[in-house]
Amino acid sequence: MKRKIEQGGFTLIELVVVVTILGILAAFAVPRFAQLEGQARLAATQALAGSIRSGASLSHALWVAQSDPASTSITMEGTAISMVNGYPTNTFIDDTLVEFAGFAFTTPGDTGVFTKQSPTGTPIANCFVTYTPAPANGAPNVVATTGGC
Repeated sequence: MKRKIEQGGFTLIELVVVVTILGILAAFAVPRFAQLEGQARLAATQALAGSIRSGASLSHALWVAQSDPASTSITMEGTAISMVNGYPTNTFIDDTLVEFAGFAFTTPGDTGVFTKQSPTGTPIANCFVTYTPAPANGAPNVVATTGGC
């Protein structure tokens, strides 16, 4: 008696159908993943703006707690912070933050600017946070510009 040996596997048509379905799914998935990079930069910029506001508020609270309105500096975690009108100056706002990786800090004029950097280290246009020190009897101004993120 002769035995028939069965071979298992996929037919060519089944393989073509699977590859076609994977291609269609990839066509929809790739653009969504491309948008995630921009959304991540936007979220990082907005999060940094919140961190700057928190750092300014914490340093102001410490300045108030010291009960010396004439004081022009405080010490946070061993770092001296120069103050103006009870809030950090533009050159010392970065010292109130624990980390701002992915951003470059500059102090043009009377502001502090945190510019988002690309993975290669080049600045991303219109993706930055600006800190303007507090005016007399006011609060500092923190603005997130996210038009280019």
